Amino acid sequence: MSAAQTTPEQRQKVAKYVVAKVDELPPGGRLIVDVDGRSIGIFNVKGSYYGILNRCPHLGGPLCVGDVVPDVTSEGQGHMELDESTMWLTCPWHNWEFDITNGQSYWNPKRLKARPFSVEIEGGRAVLQEEEEGVTGRVKGPYQAEKIDVEVEEDYLVVSLRPLRPGQQVRPAGPADRPTPLKEDR
Repeated sequence: MSAAQTTPEQRQKVAKYVVAKVDELPPGGRLIVDVDGRSIGIFNVKGSYYGILNRCPHLGGPLCVGDVVPDVTSEGQGHMELDESTMWLTCPWHNWEFDITNGQSYWNPKRLKARPFSVEIEGGRAVLQEEEEGVTGRVKGPYQAEKIDVEVEEDYLVVSLRPLRPGQQVRPAGPADRPTPLKEDR
């Protein structure tokens, strides 16, 4: 089921969409997908996955085609340090920077924030079950996921459209979130 194929009733029920297989988004990679009419960038930053609305809150530019860069500090001319514990997504129009983990603006942190989305890693069987229950939809993409019985399970990136509650942080998905394979899957 793609976002374009869902009815209004289904969209109210469906809050999560499969957007890709985990192995289709290597570290440093990005995907820009259409999820229920929203353009969302999905990023793999050193094995952690983040989702950001592909619209800069400054002037509406295509935020997710910008560079992902580490924090840079300088104590003076000719000296700079890179801090990769903070990564910024830079808007290609005016270079405004947003924290990739939560969308917080560097330039105007009290007033501007890019819209973050939760990205989770889910096992193939869980995705299939949720899809059959109508909880998860699929975004048409280059990945192939068929509903057939198999012995091997793959992991998928799933983005949630549920809004974050005030004060709630986006929890990055990473290797620790990968489902443990069942005995017959090993």
